[in-house]
Amino acid sequence: MRWEVVGWGALALVLFAAEAMAPGAFMLWIGIGAAAVFLITALVPGIPVLWQVVAFVVLSVVAIQAYRRWGRTRGRESDKPLLNRRSEQLVGRVAVLQQGIVAGQGRVSIDDASWQVTGPELAAGTRVRVVAVVNGVLQVEANG
Repeated sequence: MRWEVVGWGALALVLFAAEAMAPGAFMLWIGIGAAAVFLITALVPGIPVLWQVVAFVVLSVVAIQAYRRWGRTRGRESDKPLLNRRSEQLVGRVAVLQQGIVAGQGRVSIDDASWQVTGPELAAGTRVRVVAVVNGVLQVEANG
């Protein structure tokens, strides 16, 4: 085998290994460019090294742009869209006021946390339903 063919193959493998060690879907696309030049140089002997490098740069940029355009735009639907938005998971829950709502502010305990609430004037011990969340503050209304 010619040295440039081995070199491009080795570079592709190193880039694929780097992607496996620190995944981020970036080295993969540069590795694809190196693998493409490996195949080209293996199939077409006599291409000058300068043109091989130009082909590597162009193919790597094309692969990265293709990923940016088509690969990242397709978002995956989550089976738990509120997973990291804990306060929004509480909408619809019913709880008892720890502190009555005075001047629009009060507190409620749900599960293992105490939450600030806003709503109409209500006494402590009143059952309330969470109807919305604004900036981490639960908006409640009397339940029932």
